[in-house]
Amino acid sequence: MNTILTKEKLSETVWRYRLHSPRIAKKRLAGQFVIIRPTSESERIPLTIANADAALGWIEIIFQVVGKSTMLLADLNVGEKVSDLAGPLGKPTHIENFGRCVCIGGGVGIAPLFPIICALYKAGNDVTAILGARNSGLLMLEDEIKLSANRIFIATDDGSKGTKGFVSDVFKNCMAHGDRFDLAVVIGPAIMMKVTTEATLDAGIKTLVSLNPIMIDGTGMCGGCRVSVGGETKFACVDGPEFDAAKIDWDEMLTRLGSYKSFEAYAREQHACKMGVAP
Repeated sequence: MNTILTKEKLSETVWRYRLHSPRIAKKRLAGQFVIIRPTSESERIPLTIANADAALGWIEIIFQVVGKSTMLLADLNVGEKVSDLAGPLGKPTHIENFGRCVCIGGGVGIAPLFPIICALYKAGNDVTAILGARNSGLLMLEDEIKLSANRIFIATDDGSKGTKGFVSDVFKNCMAHGDRFDLAVVIGPAIMMKVTTEATLDAGIKTLVSLNPIMIDGTGMCGGCRVSVGGETKFACVDGPEFDAAKIDWDEMLTRLGSYKSFEAYAREQHACKMGVAP
């Protein structure tokens, strides 16, 4: 259990792991996640289940190396085990035939968007995927998503692939050309979700987002992942991670996400300084 079966580098800082976890593979649904502790000394981190095979007993996770815990996870190799793996957690995405759906992903947010695209497409929806990244080298899962989307558009900040600009620009262009959608799903960095959902909501489209606040235990006990939704306190790990974008207090969430940045930076720097140093 928890053994790393495959390890693939998707970009300079993004990895895809396939983990042996037959119980989670059998039960997981689109939108759900796992809590991983890479080593017995590391913190717990939430990661979306990007793919799974119940018959073969594996799940896939995709993560970006941004802090000490993800650095420790990236240090592991095929054949090694992650210390702890709990899931599937969170409420799954509600899937039905909505009609025309637009799925918008930014950066590593494309990973949790992928299983939702697959599920919506399988349910008979017409799916338009809009994927964005800072540059072409950071773009992920394009080929896989092409198999489960009726149309796909790419946006990069530097113009190295697709449209130069942001996913919100591509969406607005689609609307300007007469496209209409019954549902939007937007996943990515918080500021990207805020800006993009302003556009989808202005267009009168019901919009769902998958939130990524600070999360520790994944059971609602720690309270670290609390967010304000419709004026009420919700916990992303048990009440979400998906919520109605129109009800999110984005400013509060952005402030909370920045609370531990200095601590994360220090831990990352300390780990980097110790790498390769004999004990």
